[in-house]
Amino acid sequence: MSEKTVAVLGATGVVGQQMLQCLEERNFPVGRLVPLASERSAGKPVRFRGEDVPCEVAAPEAFEGVDIVLGAADDATAKRLLPEAAARGAVCVDNSHAFRMDPEVPLVVPEINAADIADHPRGIIANPNCATIIGLVPVWPLHQEAGVTRLVVSTYQAASGAGIAGLRELEREMRAVAAGEPVGETAPFQYQLAENLIPQIGGFNEEGYTSEEMKMLNEGRKIMHLPELRVSCTCVRVPVVRSHSESITAEFERPLSVERARELLAAAPGVKLVDDPAEKRYPMPLETSDQDLVWVGRVRRDLSAPEGVSALTFWCCGDQIRKGAATNAVQIAEHLL
Repeated sequence: MSEKTVAVLGATGVVGQQMLQCLEERNFPVGRLVPLASERSAGKPVRFRGEDVPCEVAAPEAFEGVDIVLGAADDATAKRLLPEAAARGAVCVDNSHAFRMDPEVPLVVPEINAADIADHPRGIIANPNCATIIGLVPVWPLHQEAGVTRLVVSTYQAASGAGIAGLRELEREMRAVAAGEPVGETAPFQYQLAENLIPQIGGFNEEGYTSEEMKMLNEGRKIMHLPELRVSCTCVRVPVVRSHSESITAEFERPLSVERARELLAAAPGVKLVDDPAEKRYPMPLETSDQDLVWVGRVRRDLSAPEGVSALTFWCCGDQIRKGAATNAVQIAEHLL
């Protein structure tokens, strides 16, 4: 396999750093690494394959000769620079929200719609939202069997979903609470997160849903090619350092038993079934952090479903920095090879 010149846009951030680690772990054929960051981080080294590689300034000319770009920057930076990279011949896999709903940009979870990767006329492929990825990976094998028509989802999203600022803020708040000191300013969170839950991620729309909640609906429809899929989602920030959790109730066109659902999940790519109530075994953030599978458990019949409606409820957890962001992007890049 020929080696590639790979640029990581936003190489010093949490997701960018994880992308570098995933490239290394998965033996991606990187011939030359081009870590890109802001001017204030220019020259700062990132560690890759035992060596320090200095960051270059993220500018259009930095993409000359680059084959693949992994984007881990904010929306504005992605909109400004990734079309420049594509114009110079690179294929970009972007983790921001900038291009996800662009009809000419495929939105991909490789376990679900890897075939969409081949058609990228703008030279850009979008990584979905972290909660969308973690929720849809286990929904997909059930959909293939029984045809999903409706999802009711509650997410419990870790502080690291807000980036390095979120991680540092939760750690600071926990130290303050433990010391009996006032927490003070809580940015990037709207309120104190330590010892609390915040039922808002993103801004609200006229229906009272947040932008994060609407991603599950809009991105899910695009990824699974289900334009009529019905989704109601509530996203909650929780005082967990890493790994998102989700409670999902799914309705289906055709009957699907709990036993058959467990069989499908146990065999599904990207999924680990951890479902043994008798032994108190179920997915939890502590166990699912720093690995790439979506763990699924608590699979049970939806007792609220109307007569004749097939519906199941389950619980899942996954590392949103890895599978919810960096690993998913590297998997897409592997398909590009």
